[in-house]
Amino acid sequence: MRTELPPAVATALAEARRIVVFTGAGMSAESGVPTFRDDLTGLWARFDAEQLATPEAFQADPDLVWGWYEWRRARVRRAAPNAGHLAVAELETRVPGTVVITQNVDDLHERAGSRAPVHLHGSLFAPRCTGAAAHPADVPDPGADPGEGGRLTPPGCAQCGAPVRPGVVWFGEALPRAALTTAIDAASDCDVLLTVGTSGMVYPAAEIPRIAMLTGATVIQVNPDPTPLDAVCAANLRGTAAQVLPALVAAAQR
Repeated sequence: MRTELPPAVATALAEARRIVVFTGAGMSAESGVPTFRDDLTGLWARFDAEQLATPEAFQADPDLVWGWYEWRRARVRRAAPNAGHLAVAELETRVPGTVVITQNVDDLHERAGSRAPVHLHGSLFAPRCTGAAAHPADVPDPGADPGEGGRLTPPGCAQCGAPVRPGVVWFGEALPRAALTTAIDAASDCDVLLTVGTSGMVYPAAEIPRIAMLTGATVIQVNPDPTPLDAVCAANLRGTAAQVLPALVAAAQR
C-alpha cells in the first residue's frame, strides 16, 4: 500500500539536516514482539508484569525474574526487524544527523543496521552487575529458552561474583542519565522529530516529542490510533511503522 504524504511533511523531511526518530512498542509489535504488559502468556499469565519488573521482585525471587527476562530475550532473538526498522536505518544513511531514540528494550534497531540507538529504558541485551560498583556484565546466551514460567538462576559477575540483573529500567528506577541527556539534547536541536508507535503516556520519555516541538522542530507522528501526542504534532499519519516509514524515508531523499 502506497502512503501519500502531506506536502508539508515531505518538504520538512527533504529540508531537514537533523532528524530524531523516537520509537515505542508499536515499532516492534510488527515484528511479533509483544508489548511489556502483553508478554505474559502460558504459566507467566498468573503474574503481574508490574510486580515482576521491580528491584524488590528481583531481590525476593531472582530466579523467577531472571527467568522471565531470559524468556523475553529468547523471544526477541526469534523476531526479525520489520520494514519500519529497516527504513529507520536507511534514514540514518541518507541524513547523517539522524538520532534514534527508543523506549524498546529489544535489539531490532541494531540488527536492522542502526548505528547507536539510544535506549531510554535499557536493553534486554545489556545486563549489568548488582554489586556496589554497578557496571555492564557479559552474559553468555543460555542456549535454551527457559520456557513459559521457567526459572533460571542469574549468573555471577565475572569481575566480582555479584548476581547479574537484567539491564532494563524497572519501576521505581530513574532512566539512565546519559541516555536521557542525549535524548533531550537531540530533541532540542533537531529539525524534524518522527514519533513512531509510542503511546505518549510513559514519562519522562513522553516529554521528548514535546521538547522538540517547543524548540521549533516539526513533529510528525506515525501511529494507527490517536495518542496524547496528537496535539503537539504538525502531522498525524495513521498507519503502522512498516506501512508509513518507507514513504517518509523516500521523502528525505537528497
